[in-house]
Amino acid sequence: MNDAAIAAVDAAITSRRSIRAFLPTPVPQDTIVDILRVAARAPSGTNTQPWKVHVLTGAARQRLSAAIRAAFDDPAERAAHSEPYRYYPTEWRSPYIERRRKVGWDLYGLLGIAKADKARMHAQHARNYDFFGAPVGLIFTIDRAMQHGSWLDVGMFMQNVMVAARARGLDTCPQAAFAQFHRIAERQLGLGDGETVICGMSLGHADPDAVENTLVTEREPVEGFASFHA
Repeated sequence: MNDAAIAAVDAAITSRRSIRAFLPTPVPQDTIVDILRVAARAPSGTNTQPWKVHVLTGAARQRLSAAIRAAFDDPAERAAHSEPYRYYPTEWRSPYIERRRKVGWDLYGLLGIAKADKARMHAQHARNYDFFGAPVGLIFTIDRAMQHGSWLDVGMFMQNVMVAARARGLDTCPQAAFAQFHRIAERQLGLGDGETVICGMSLGHADPDAVENTLVTEREPVEGFASFHA
């Protein structure tokens, strides 16, 4: 691989960010198919390829968003929904809690949302379920029979989707928030009993004028997480 190819791959990876405001500009279906075709080269244990992805545009995307928003905006209904798996720990510890708090308050700071402004926090969180205005929504699922290793495989597939999107000038936002309302998604998408929702993802063109899209999260230096053994 030559220097230009290395630079192109590195740029696609390092320019990936979680975009939280999109333009309504449509994404051609052929482009989506190309992204998924490339992403499907993700590795998986014994080539099981355990991922499935449901692509929502137009009325289908709007129906799912409306159904989840109705549940999210009703406190009693929202309380009746829970994730099919635990994404976050039940007890937070350092350094993870500090990183989590920082990204949250950095985002709210850009948006001018005060710590006591519960209504605006709720409204901002609700934008997840509108796919942040993106024209394309992706829902990633897996067969319930698969175990932890296969969930890692789906994660690698999702990363490939995001990098392939960047290579085509598109942006994404992976959204675990959809998992809480997996039963609604299962009904809307007609999933069978054996298929469960892992994550959602917004896909489209970032809105260059949206202040929330200026957020760039920090990363630990290599020496902070890597140990070299010789």
